[in-house]
Amino acid sequence: MHHVYVLECCDGSYYTGYTTDVERRVREHNSGRAAKYTRGRTPVELRYTEAYDSKSEAMSREYEIKQLSRRQKEALVEG
Repeated sequence: MHHVYVLECCDGSYYTGYTTDVERRVREHNSGRAAKYTRGRTPVELRYTEAYDSKSEAMSREYEIKQLSRRQKEALVEG
């Protein structure tokens, strides 16, 4: 499975990414071994995930979420 995820950083900002293993990727973010954006914003908390059968679907959705406004991302993670 391919996953799109949204993290909330310690400064309240959101980070959206793609992975095949959400738990591992969150650990990597929190250890400072993942995205440059999250390195200075740890700890991060997983707020939202979506699962897809294909990598291309997941990466397309990742791009869509990244284009959302802050309010739209808040609505997404709050459900």
